[in-house]
Amino acid sequence: MKIVLLEGLGVSDEVMERHARRLEAMGHTFTAFEKNTDPKVQANRCRDADVVMLANMPLALSVLEAAGSLKLIDVAFTGVDHIPVAEAKLRGIGVSNASGYATQAVAELCIGFMIQLLRNVEETQRRCRNGGTKDGLIGNLLHGKTVGIVGAGAIGKRVAELCRAFGCGVIAFSRSAVSHSAIDRQVSLEELLREADIVSLHCPLTEDTRGMIGEAQLGLMKRSAVLINTARGAVVDTKALARALNEGLIAGAACDVFETEPPITADHPLLHCPNTIVTPHIAFASAESMEQRAEIVFENLYSWLDGKQVNVV
Repeated sequence: MKIVLLEGLGVSDEVMERHARRLEAMGHTFTAFEKNTDPKVQANRCRDADVVMLANMPLALSVLEAAGSLKLIDVAFTGVDHIPVAEAKLRGIGVSNASGYATQAVAELCIGFMIQLLRNVEETQRRCRNGGTKDGLIGNLLHGKTVGIVGAGAIGKRVAELCRAFGCGVIAFSRSAVSHSAIDRQVSLEELLREADIVSLHCPLTEDTRGMIGEAQLGLMKRSAVLINTARGAVVDTKALARALNEGLIAGAACDVFETEPPITADHPLLHCPNTIVTPHIAFASAESMEQRAEIVFENLYSWLDGKQVNVV
C-alpha cells in the first residue's frame, strides 16, 4: 500500500520514524509531506495513494477525483467537515477519525474560558499592565452558576463533569437522549438559552447546526450570560454574536473557532468586541493530546490494514 501523510501531526520525529519503520517492515510505503492547502499540490501528492492521512487541513474534492486508488482517508481530528465525506462514501472510500483524543484538552480550556470571562481576567490584566487597578471589575464565581451544554457528546459530558466539580448546575441540549450523572436535566435549546449563565457549544457542524446560534437565540440569553464556542465557528452567526456583544445583550464570549481556520482577517467582527476572548483554534492542541492523536490515527491505519476499519465516520 502507498500511504501518504499530507501534514504534520505535531509529534516528535522519533514518533513518526517509529511508525514509518513499522509500516515499511510490513511492506508498505509511507511518505510524509509538509502542509500545503493548494488542491493541485494535494492531488499530485495523492495521485497513486491507497491511504491518505491528514489532520484539520481541508481536503479538496479534486483530490478524490485524482486519486483513483484511494481506499481510506484517515483523519487525525474529531470533526470531518473539512473532508468531502459524502463523495468519499459514493466512491467506496472509508473515512476514520481520531475521536476522543482531545476530550480532556477541550474541556479544560472551556473551564479556563469560563473563569476568565467571569473574573474579567482580560481587562484586569490590561489594567494591571497599564498601572491600573481592579476598580469596577469585581468578577463572579463559577461556583453556583448554571452551565448549559449544547451537544452532550464525549466532550460535552466531560465539561459537565468538570463544571460539577466547581459546584455548578448543569443542563444540556442534545438531539439524542442524554443520561449522565453530571447533567441535571436535558432541556430544549430555548430553555437552555433562557436559563444558563454560561452556554458552552460542543456540537458538530452539520446542515442542521450551521447558524443554530443566531440573533433570535442570542436574544433569549440573559444579559449576564456568556457564550463559549470550542465547537465549530459556523455553528454561530458571527455578525449576530458581534452585535449582541457590542450592544450588551450578553456579557461576553470566548471563541476558539471561526468560519475558517486561523489566521483570520484583521477586520473580523469578533476581534473588535468588548469582553471577548479569541484564540486561534487551540482547544485540542496540548502536547499530550497530540501524542494521543497520533497513536489513534496510526492504530486506525493498522486496524484497516489488518482488515478491520475502526473509528468509522
